[in-house]
Amino acid sequence: MSHNTFGHLFRVTTFGESHGPALGCVIDGCPPMLPLTDADIQGFLDKRRPGQSRFTTQRQEPDAVKILSGVFVDERTGRQVTTGTPIALTIENVDQRSKDYSDIKDKFRPGHADIAYEAKYGIRDYRGGGRSSARETAARVAAGAVARKVVPGVTIRGALVQVGPHRIRRENWDWAEVGRNPFFCPDADAANLWEAYLDGVRKAGSSIGAVIELVAEGAPAGWGAPIYGKIDSELAGALMSINAVKGVEIGDGFAAAELTGEANADEMRMGADGKPVFLSNHAGGVLGGISTGQPIVARFAVKPTSSILTPRRTVDRAGAETDILTKGRHDPCVGIRAVPVGEAMMACVLADAFLRHRGQVG
Repeated sequence: MSHNTFGHLFRVTTFGESHGPALGCVIDGCPPMLPLTDADIQGFLDKRRPGQSRFTTQRQEPDAVKILSGVFVDERTGRQVTTGTPIALTIENVDQRSKDYSDIKDKFRPGHADIAYEAKYGIRDYRGGGRSSARETAARVAAGAVARKVVPGVTIRGALVQVGPHRIRRENWDWAEVGRNPFFCPDADAANLWEAYLDGVRKAGSSIGAVIELVAEGAPAGWGAPIYGKIDSELAGALMSINAVKGVEIGDGFAAAELTGEANADEMRMGADGKPVFLSNHAGGVLGGISTGQPIVARFAVKPTSSILTPRRTVDRAGAETDILTKGRHDPCVGIRAVPVGEAMMACVLADAFLRHRGQVG
């Protein structure tokens, strides 16, 4: 009942706290003979790593991953490959500043999980939030790198499409632009606007929320299962499990409520190869919980970082009313570093869906 594991056939258990000595994960169910080295994982962790711009926390963590088990050198090829046994990964914490939280150890941060953890367990790790910290997501990104090895024909990409009230212009979408700015933004004009906007948020000691869009291309039709094994419900649950996520939508999502049946229907025609071709993708690549072969599209909303410098009203463990402000190093927009986390969770869901599909229909 600890609920630190997700997935069915491709199963991931994460461990560790924000200010503990290390965090990591154990991956079970990964097929054997897949090439896997530290370097295959490190590139994805580097995308999420803190301290890379003034728009993220200045905590300096190298996030260097170590593979502890589940791999062996194949003597026939000389490559290190998975063995089919549990893969254990660790990432050391090297730049904790627990003293930054000493002033608030008995106070509950509004918007944070402090009071909920206290109510459930009777104890909480006030140093950065422990398991409720976004630091936990580094382990998910590492697991996602392994998941991509399971579905190498699937391309999974994410982008920041909204910061506060400021959205991208979809006609400006350029995937190449995502790697050219610190926001994972596909719109160069929006990235320039966000830079000035977030500078103001950061200097005010405040924070702001964001929306991330994920697109998976190359997943064939047939993954997922009806009713209780829907690929979109699995994906929604995985994305909602990310710290600070407060909303998820698939395809047009909530915007579909404004469409007529005619507008929402993804019409079809026969392609030159004799297979059906969809003329639109309002469904986000999923119908009846099963992938259609179109790009799988999901978006998730991330709330503002709860640790801010602006004094807020709260209560303490003794029940006294008080005020609180949180010192330390925090993301003015945690949604920025949520992009590689969302990609990782989508990768894990799709790897699991592939293995389950293969197990049922061959």
